[in-house]
Amino acid sequence: MHAQIVLFDGFDPLDVVAPYEVLYAGGTASGGALTVELVTAEGPREVVSGTGALTLRATGTLDPRAAGLIVVPGASGRVGEPGEVPDVDAGAGEWRQDEFVPVLLGRALTTALPALLKEALDDPRVTVATVCGGSLVPAMAGLLEGRHATTHHLGIDMLDATGVHAVRARVVDDGDLVSGAGVTSGLDLGLYLLERELGPRIAHAVETLFAHERRGTVWRATGPVPAAL
Repeated sequence: MHAQIVLFDGFDPLDVVAPYEVLYAGGTASGGALTVELVTAEGPREVVSGTGALTLRATGTLDPRAAGLIVVPGASGRVGEPGEVPDVDAGAGEWRQDEFVPVLLGRALTTALPALLKEALDDPRVTVATVCGGSLVPAMAGLLEGRHATTHHLGIDMLDATGVHAVRARVVDDGDLVSGAGVTSGLDLGLYLLERELGPRIAHAVETLFAHERRGTVWRATGPVPAAL
């Protein structure tokens, strides 16, 4: 399996690095059964994150035909006070330090990324995974209506407003869509994907190497519906 982790201007570094390291280690532990690279919708380039202008280099172009797994991170920026809204022209021009997270995510929608994610979601051979606010990118593009997903707790209402069945869980598995909640959930998401795709022994080896035990029950729409507690 080949995994592509998507970068866009203003991305959250931990959303990217956590699953990258987990998946890369899984590839090593499995003797090369999994490969991983950083990509953008535009191709190889330096991409500035939303955290202190930390920059990572994408070495490839997002290509749903070449990837069995695509990981979309969230953005890092200002959350704002309750009721505070961005300036009308806040998203104009190039990336600026401390922009609002919704502005950064919205700007990603003006690139080729939504069309490429649609292509991926339309292909049953491809799994799309998201970390933190990453689920809001395809959701705001109208690609996740009726699906189950999660996001950072501050974005749950926004996710729900797009027609997604928003679930307050650490990791949500909706078949070819797997999503992680808060920023550090990228570790748990990556470990779960290793278990799902390469088996529990590979996932356990990486879990042991990183000294991190996956947190929480992975939510799936199976089994009886629980009564009120």
